[in-house]
Amino acid sequence: MSEGFFDLTNPNFVGIIWHLILHIVALVFLVRIVYYSYNKKEKFLFSFFLMGILAFFITSMLLRVTIEMGMGLGLVAVLAILRLRAKNFSVKDMAYTFAVFGISVLNALNVMNFPYFGVLIINGLIIVSAWLLECFIVNHRSETMTITYENIDLLRPEKKQKLLRDVSELTGKEVLRVKIRKIDYQKKVALLDVFCKN
Repeated sequence: MSEGFFDLTNPNFVGIIWHLILHIVALVFLVRIVYYSYNKKEKFLFSFFLMGILAFFITSMLLRVTIEMGMGLGLVAVLAILRLRAKNFSVKDMAYTFAVFGISVLNALNVMNFPYFGVLIINGLIIVSAWLLECFIVNHRSETMTITYENIDLLRPEKKQKLLRDVSELTGKEVLRVKIRKIDYQKKVALLDVFCKN
């Protein structure tokens, strides 16, 4: 690392701080406005923001210290794998995780002739793409919830309609379909993903 890197007058340090400010604004738009508006999963907001900030700083430091790039990519991969092993993590949540990592790495780079304007354009394209996909590709007419269900006799394929009616009465919502996640035959309970009409 160059001497005096943390000096407030060092152009490298000042550049990182400006990129960090733009990065946080981009994360607010991507995670808080686009992701949360359509998915309502408040429990992931903290993780997405913290992962984004950490990935930004790791990439920024890797560009300014002598270190193998493979080691840096390996560190990001380990972080991603640990995060993706969490329960209740959908494919779309995984896509947002990689979007957060991607936007973090791109915002840490300083390879353009107009770095701040270029960062704004790239961030805008990613955020607008996520918003358009949410608006026109993803079906938001249903919501998903996970419940613990005790009447495992109704989980047989031939009793599908009875199961839908029973789960509808339990939840008080119109249930479109039910997906069995896990069955505990000893406790006679099941973990179900329930897809309800919005």
